[in-house]
Amino acid sequence: MTDGAEGTGPAMRSAVRETYGPGDLGGQPIFGGGFINFGYWRAVDLDRPLGEAERIRSQEDLYRHVLGAAGPRPGAKVLEVGCGLGMGCAVMLREYGSAAVTGMDIHPQQLSRARAAHAELLRGEPERLRLVQGAAERMPFEDGEFDVVISVEAAQHFPDLGAFAAQTARVLRPGGRAAVASFFTVDDAPDRPGHLARLLETFDSGLDIARPVTALTDAFTAAGLTHVSATSIGPHVWPAWDRWLARWWTPDTWPRNFLRAYQEGILDYYVVTADRPR
Repeated sequence: MTDGAEGTGPAMRSAVRETYGPGDLGGQPIFGGGFINFGYWRAVDLDRPLGEAERIRSQEDLYRHVLGAAGPRPGAKVLEVGCGLGMGCAVMLREYGSAAVTGMDIHPQQLSRARAAHAELLRGEPERLRLVQGAAERMPFEDGEFDVVISVEAAQHFPDLGAFAAQTARVLRPGGRAAVASFFTVDDAPDRPGHLARLLETFDSGLDIARPVTALTDAFTAAGLTHVSATSIGPHVWPAWDRWLARWWTPDTWPRNFLRAYQEGILDYYVVTADRPR
């Protein structure tokens, strides 16, 4: 495996390389159905025991929520930045009538897994789905190629949000829309990164980068996008995610500190939207 996508962006950081390569995060039991996200649990009955079906529903519903914010029309050309195993791409094609979906990921091993998972669709309808290697900071696409750009729980890994925002603005057509779901610090207090590194191994290792949500909203604005908005969906993410983690992790172990960081007002989960002016 290489350090990055050749000619398509910066070197892949070592924590990302390992976690999504040999580590195969998607193979862990806390994730199900090939998705790798914390889930949007609003429609899940949390008074009942949580099983794999509910877990998969939560992950699919996060995509549905993001796509609802993005508002793709039938026939839209959609790009997912950080597509992982491509399961969200499949949801888009199945439920939203997109003319074509492009999944892009920096990690070649993730793309290999995605191509294996969707081999039948890639073979039978190659005009509807394509999977491309590339970095968020340097996308290998033409100007104005897409109606919608989404990213689901990947932006916490992007080393340069300014470059990601500029590329998003470039590849969106006039009138297009971006929607990004990820977790950020609630403000730019200087102690936030250190605090999160002490609480959560993913921040300590460098897999996740501690930045305020305004780092992304300001980057979108600087890139010329308009109607930039950030909405917290933390109440529908963190408590249920913690309940799901409780199947494997005891209280006060690091994965369950995501809920603690949210309750202490340090970290939250957001959907950020922005439009490219016509």
